[in-house]
Amino acid sequence: MNGFFYLIDRVAIGFYIIIGAVVVWQMRKFLLAQSEYRSTYFELERDLARVQQGAALTAAIIALEFAFAIIGVQRVIVPFLQTEEDLQVELANMPSDGDFLTATPAPINDENFDIQAIELPDDADSNIILLTPTLTPTPVGTIIPNAPPIEGCDSEQAMLQVPANGMRVFQPMIVIGQAFADDFSSAKIELSGPSTNDQYIVVGEIFSPVPTLQAFSEFNPFRYSTGEYAFRLVVFDASNEIVAACKVTIYISEAPITATPTPLPEGGSAPVLQSTATPSS
Repeated sequence: MNGFFYLIDRVAIGFYIIIGAVVVWQMRKFLLAQSEYRSTYFELERDLARVQQGAALTAAIIALEFAFAIIGVQRVIVPFLQTEEDLQVELANMPSDGDFLTATPAPINDENFDIQAIELPDDADSNIILLTPTLTPTPVGTIIPNAPPIEGCDSEQAMLQVPANGMRVFQPMIVIGQAFADDFSSAKIELSGPSTNDQYIVVGEIFSPVPTLQAFSEFNPFRYSTGEYAFRLVVFDASNEIVAACKVTIYISEAPITATPTPLPEGGSAPVLQSTATPSS
């Protein structure tokens, strides 16, 4: 059945030519019959002319209905069938589950972060509420070892927490850090790598100082090719001079394929991860 609709779509131009010719021919017959109707005074001939007019007009309308049917096939049915076929091809070509990969991010080195020991009260029945110190935050993502060393970042005026040095980036991320100065004017986020011919381009700009560690921008890696990039935060003063800068290295890559969690049979207490990828020998 699909082949029938595709055939109509392929020969639609020929159908339109035939339908146009039929409509023109029938309209000519209609005008001739109308002329005969007006030129005769005999009632029988006038009735015959009226019948010819109706037949010609009906044939022209039927031809136009065929044209609308062909347009419907081209504009509605054929695109719907093509979408279904593309979806089936996409589902058939979906990659199988690979190895389950979840790398542990490297913690941020903070020498000033000190967790003090908590002394519990002697009275076990005491209702005193104790505060538990928060663990050191870690950047979101995989940290690739042996990345080039950080440049700058030795001043709180320009500091990056996310992305961290050596971070693997495969999806949009929130940029977290600090950017301020006494006579702050602006700060720019710059990128240099394969997609920029190793020249720095501006991928983000802020015009309000960020004196505390917080999110202040967003970076989208999808518009750049994969590879190693220099990610730099530069702070400018009112005279457009560089006050401080912080440069880290990031690795833009494709998103990793992870296995799909599969629940245990009835009676199991936790899901397990099952991969359908064939192990390498």
